[in-house]
Amino acid sequence: MRRLIISQIALPSTQAVVTLGLTLVAMISSALAGDCPQILGPQRNGQAQNETLAESWPDTGPPTIWKRDLGSGYAGAAVVGDACILFHRQADQSVVERLDAATGQRRWKKTFPTRYVSTIAPDNGPRCTPLIYQDFVYLFGADGELHALSLADGQLKWTRELYKDCNAPSGYFGAGSSPIVEGDELLVNVGGKQGQGIVAFDRNSGQTLWHQTDELASYSSPVAATIGDLRQVIFVTRMNVVSIDPRTGAERFRFPFGMRGPTVNAANPLVVGDRLFVTASYGIGAQLAQISPAGAKKVWGNDDALSSQYTTPIEHHGFLYGIHGRQDAGVAELRCVELETGNVRWKQPDFGTANLIGVDDKLLIQKTSGELVLAQASPDRFIQLATARIFPEGGVVQALPALSDGRLFVRNESKLVVLHVGR
Repeated sequence: MRRLIISQIALPSTQAVVTLGLTLVAMISSALAGDCPQILGPQRNGQAQNETLAESWPDTGPPTIWKRDLGSGYAGAAVVGDACILFHRQADQSVVERLDAATGQRRWKKTFPTRYVSTIAPDNGPRCTPLIYQDFVYLFGADGELHALSLADGQLKWTRELYKDCNAPSGYFGAGSSPIVEGDELLVNVGGKQGQGIVAFDRNSGQTLWHQTDELASYSSPVAATIGDLRQVIFVTRMNVVSIDPRTGAERFRFPFGMRGPTVNAANPLVVGDRLFVTASYGIGAQLAQISPAGAKKVWGNDDALSSQYTTPIEHHGFLYGIHGRQDAGVAELRCVELETGNVRWKQPDFGTANLIGVDDKLLIQKTSGELVLAQASPDRFIQLATARIFPEGGVVQALPALSDGRLFVRNESKLVVLHVGR
């Protein structure tokens, strides 16, 4: 139908085509110029694009550009161009703000009432990183409310109460799987009943387009990939890895991944060529699969290589860099693992839990303790280049950091700090 409508439109002039082409090039260039529009960066794999890090830092650490107080929550910042979107909670209000990325000056603010109360975590704020796509901002609150706002002025476009609409339980920590955009569709692992495990919404209107599977929600966010000639969105749900055709919701493949009881799947799936890597703690372990039109074939799997409680590893030149262990158990190592075999190349004991950003051949490592580490992405040994304590007053850094235009956006439970880490 879309193709038929387009074919009936009169062809534009040559000059109009040139102008449109230049506009599209400018839009694409802008979108790739160090933006961090969603969880774990442009491709949701922790890899920054068009960024260059400083080789070292002063003894006092990277310079602070600006900082400000925040409410509660684990949602990291999303940054596109001069727009920094923050999502947090103050009292009984969920708060979304657009700030100037360079100065911290507020451009607009919008609030929504929330009654969410966590039964386990000490924090009642939002968990999901905002998603910026074109002129929209998408927010998924801990209470299961999905909002779409105008990036320009914060005007509310639509809201869906997903837990109510899809008859979904809130889970251990509320909603924590960030939505993903594919074309005009917004896909969410809602975890609803009666075939509403994974749901696609029209990203412009919020209307339901399709719903499939009875998969319960996890705290892992889906990723999109073209493997062979097939476009697919891959979810790590509560108990399975499921690949979905984003247009129809039809399953491309699935395999078991999870364990009943007090366990969590939280790390994002990682696609490298035709390889898919998934990881979890709690005895679930890690698994590498080869993806083809026939489905997913296990390459290796164990609980000894790189079992991450919730942080997503970084892949660089065939090696994985990530955290093995659990924050709540107090035992977590930084490791380098061969992607194809699962062999551990090196380990850094007692490193603690951390989120990683890959920048060329370097790693920015933000520990939950507040310490920031600059390291070389080397399969031979751990090479630390610089370190700094970002929050000398203390506090736990659960939120994912964001890197954009040489600026690192880091938040703890009550404050956002923006640091200059670029060259």
